[in-house]
Amino acid sequence: MKKRPGLARYTPLTACAAIAVCTTALACARSSWWWVAAMPALGLTALGVRDLLQRRHAILRNYPLLGHARYALESIRPELQQYFVERNVDGRPYDRDVRDAVYQRAKGIEAKTAFGTERDVYAEGHEFLTPSMAPRTLRQEPPTVLVGGPACTQPYAMSLLNVSAMSFGALSANAVLALNKGARGRFAHDTGEGGISEYHLRHGGDLIWQIGTGYFGCRTPDGDFDGDAFRAQARRPSVKCVLLKLSQGAKPGLGGLLPGSKVDSEIAAVRSVPVGRTVASPPHHRVFSTPRELIHFIARMRDLAAGKPIGIKLCVGDRIQVLSLCKAMLEEGVSPDFIVVDGSEGGTGAAPPEFADEMGMPLTEGLMTVHNALTGTGLRQHIRIGASGKIATGGDIVKRLAQGADYTNAARAMMLALGCIQARACHTNACPTGVATQDTHRARALDVTEKADRVRRYQAATVRSAQHIIAAMGLDAPEQLHPRMLRRRLTTGGAIRSYADLYEWLEDRQLLNDPPPSWRADWDAADPDRFGL
Repeated sequence: MKKRPGLARYTPLTACAAIAVCTTALACARSSWWWVAAMPALGLTALGVRDLLQRRHAILRNYPLLGHARYALESIRPELQQYFVERNVDGRPYDRDVRDAVYQRAKGIEAKTAFGTERDVYAEGHEFLTPSMAPRTLRQEPPTVLVGGPACTQPYAMSLLNVSAMSFGALSANAVLALNKGARGRFAHDTGEGGISEYHLRHGGDLIWQIGTGYFGCRTPDGDFDGDAFRAQARRPSVKCVLLKLSQGAKPGLGGLLPGSKVDSEIAAVRSVPVGRTVASPPHHRVFSTPRELIHFIARMRDLAAGKPIGIKLCVGDRIQVLSLCKAMLEEGVSPDFIVVDGSEGGTGAAPPEFADEMGMPLTEGLMTVHNALTGTGLRQHIRIGASGKIATGGDIVKRLAQGADYTNAARAMMLALGCIQARACHTNACPTGVATQDTHRARALDVTEKADRVRRYQAATVRSAQHIIAAMGLDAPEQLHPRMLRRRLTTGGAIRSYADLYEWLEDRQLLNDPPPSWRADWDAADPDRFGL
């Protein structure tokens, strides 16, 4: 005998209907004041009837009125999880301890903890840096890295931590203004691929102008590269470097679509596109299709930019493609001045979960692949490497430098310094703090002067933290870091190995002279005239 569904699920609707009938009758017969009670009951009754009749949501049809509680709780689940359920070291993408460190440094409060670490230092995968028995005295001036190869006539002194790519449009005008004002004279501000807006220029902060497949700010009406427009933008005094984006960590190989409804006159002017027309960023570049053509385009860009540093940004997919690019550099005698390696753990305003979860190399492997490929081909001494992807603390900086980077970039950590609360609503235009939105009413809550100070304090304190760590390791400068100084626990409570032992590190020009067996097949397969495997 089949069990019939209980009628208790209709109790809220039945109760509301009964109250509605009674209060309506009292309102009609005795006093109009009863309408105060009748109206809410009538409204809830109407909602319950609508739930019964609609066909879209099975839960509401089976549980009229009561089912809305499920959706209400689901809507605040991330907040409940973040504030009441997670431990301090459990949160993703950034745990509470990391967020607190960013917030404290942004406010000018020294980030400290009491009673020891909450992390399980005996857990598999735990990493740590090696202190020295003879630590050094901390240097007062923050270190910089000179970016610019032999063909560059205007090299740039890059900070150890800079603002990673975030476009105007993804960020509000006030957020861009605050980042640029905070960076002024201290570190670089990547424009993102959305073009150079007035908000990037108002305070005179150093800019890294990023260009993607849409060529925003230097595109022809049909979406091709416009050399004259590029020259005019690249030679602005505020533009210190130009970065050509091949791919992005959170969504490598995926283009973008900007709906026409969002293309107002301001966005259209910045991106050199028509007002009100949907703009597509293709997944690939139109001006090159092979490594050799890419190298020629880099040379052209450097010439148009009057010798300023030209770089490329990518999320590494396969080692063969990186080696193909290196072969093209060697054969053509041309190379970028810097390469930014974006890890697959990098952030974005919006991406399909399959791309964010399953595409591209994490930063550790991608960074070491590029570093070793450049070292093995003798190109490393002229090319600086930037690392981006979930970098927020001084320890993060030092680890990436030990793995092969020269400097680092951060996007989400800079957003946290602006006041972001990790609501993960960047793609909804409903950012609660006014950082990632074009809603002017929300964005007005972000005070430019106050937030610029926070960004400046956070960056300075984080670089200072990295300097403290480097000095505690017995080193005088970041370039003295070595893979052996970073250790990882392989098994729970078990063996520990340094990065020098865990991974293979190539010697200068080793691929040209005698490729090791583990690299030989990939080196032989690499083709300067083909990106494919």
